[in-house]
Amino acid sequence: MSTTTLLYGVPSGCSFGSIVALEWLGLPYRLSRIAMPGDVTSDDYRRLNPVAETPTLITADGDAVSESMAILNHLGAHGVGTGLAFVQGTPDFDRLNQMLAFLNTTFFNAFSPLWHALEHGSEGTEKQVLTDYGRGKVERAHAVLEALLGNQPWLLGEHRTLADAYFIGIARWTRYHDVADRREYPNLQRLFEKLEADPAVVFAHAIEAERPAVSAGGFLGHVSLQDVLGSLRTAA
Repeated sequence: MSTTTLLYGVPSGCSFGSIVALEWLGLPYRLSRIAMPGDVTSDDYRRLNPVAETPTLITADGDAVSESMAILNHLGAHGVGTGLAFVQGTPDFDRLNQMLAFLNTTFFNAFSPLWHALEHGSEGTEKQVLTDYGRGKVERAHAVLEALLGNQPWLLGEHRTLADAYFIGIARWTRYHDVADRREYPNLQRLFEKLEADPAVVFAHAIEAERPAVSAGGFLGHVSLQDVLGSLRTAA
């Protein structure tokens, strides 16, 4: 394929952050909408991502990259010099990678019991246990991230980075699962509100909701999963 394609998950996939990142970077890209749990567990999608999760990025060379952290680092390599990402081996890269890892392993993971309860139809005592456990994990993750952010305008300091893009895709899950009142974490609430007003975030919300969306980046339109697979076959 000649153009990068991001396969993103709906509803409310963490792939949201990769859409924001693509918009901020201004790279030419297409999107492919993957319904969860239906499309994402299909045999066709598993050909691109055997783990059956979103997002998956198909690079301009036709390679498939999965996992948000890997995708953001891949995209970041095209954004060195923008302040959004940094050269590997530098202290700034290490700080960015450390924050992305925290967002992935602690912040994202805190919601896992809540997603399990929702996606697997838990009821009764099982649902209550998972919900209580998940709520506690989410609140602890918010408290840690609140302290890490402090009075900084962005997660890494004075300038936004791809970590902020990843954050906003996950932070909105408090509303989806009705846990953690972000007003109790004023630093995070400040960052959340600033990001929600960002044109790239507004664009990503519109894309997910299938509303008219105006790109400030290099969005070239949607393609189907079958289009993606067909293009890969042609390139092969």
